Amino acid sequence: MANMELIKELREKTGAGVSYCKEALENCDNNIEKAIEYLRKKGLAQAEKKIGKEARQGIIHSYIHLGGKIGVMLELNCETDFVARTEDFKKLANELCLQIAFDSPKYISREEIPEDILNKEKDIIREQLKDMNKPAQVIEKIIEGKIEDFYKKVCLIDLPYIRDDKIKVNDIIKNYIAKLGENIVVRRFVRFEVGES
Repeated sequence: MANMELIKELREKTGAGVSYCKEALENCDNNIEKAIEYLRKKGLAQAEKKIGKEARQGIIHSYIHLGGKIGVMLELNCETDFVARTEDFKKLANELCLQIAFDSPKYISREEIPEDILNKEKDIIREQLKDMNKPAQVIEKIIEGKIEDFYKKVCLIDLPYIRDDKIKVNDIIKNYIAKLGENIVVRRFVRFEVGES
């Protein structure tokens, strides 16, 4: 049976509800670290179920970087106005703006990339590989790998997260979905840099 001190400690560390903390501690023999992991896994599993729910509330967040040389404006959506007003939601919006300022992605996700842009990229890669004298299927595998690298440079949700490059931006969004209990969607963004055409 989990005692109230442990429940309180776990609640402070994770922000999870009392009943979830109690359940996690009971399932993890009152081990705080294991209980944190248990809650994370459970939260991410629930987050997967939330993805796809309509997200029409949210905020417009702006960020100015480097003494006014770079600016980002982002629309981040969630399911309710209540969540849109939370500090956590605003923090995620700010993190995403920082990421956009730093990496300058062109698209939110790979599904947004126009087919002609993708085909042009594949043609460039094919041209670079034409002197390799490899079988066609090997060339296609190499192209696939290079296109994956292309996604990691131009798509916001595929970018390595600026604070931990072992995870992607999409993983951070999923963590916030798990934490806040609502679907979260990057609707659109724009990035300005002084002097760019």
